[in-house]
Amino acid sequence: MHGDHSPLQNRVTPFGDIVAIPQRGLFTGNRGIIHDPRTKTLLKKRWTTKAWLICVLEYKGRRREVMGGRSWTELFFLDEAIALAAGHRPCFFCRRRDAETFRAAWARASGGKTPLAPEIDAVLHAERLDRRGKRLHAIPVPISELPDGTVIVAAGEAYTLARGDAFRWTAQG
Repeated sequence: MHGDHSPLQNRVTPFGDIVAIPQRGLFTGNRGIIHDPRTKTLLKKRWTTKAWLICVLEYKGRRREVMGGRSWTELFFLDEAIALAAGHRPCFFCRRRDAETFRAAWARASGGKTPLAPEIDAVLHAERLDRRGKRLHAIPVPISELPDGTVIVAAGEAYTLARGDAFRWTAQG
């Protein structure tokens, strides 16, 4: 049990790993039910659905006991850039406006019709993994041309680009 207040293994890194670190986050999300509610520990599997979501921390005053039941496993992300880098997308339930913006950008980038959420999830899922690890995608443009919020990897470290600077992700925040 986690009565000692040590962090649960439910913080997500930019590489999609789920770790136990004290870092708090601006968003929660899930990948389905991947925990044992009795022990509040993760199971061996790291997802049970292709819909990896980014949700708000607070929604209409609802309160949940983290990893408390046989419902979705609450995961936490430092910020949205880290959640997107890990392979998650905005939730259409609690973050509808952001999800619709994401879907519209997807349609513009792909030059096609506006996709349904399961279509997005299928593509994201196919692009997430390289065997058991997170697939990294080469971006064939200079860093100076990448938009704010892009997460890049250099020397094995993840950096979020913002306002011309690169901010390294660490377990401390």
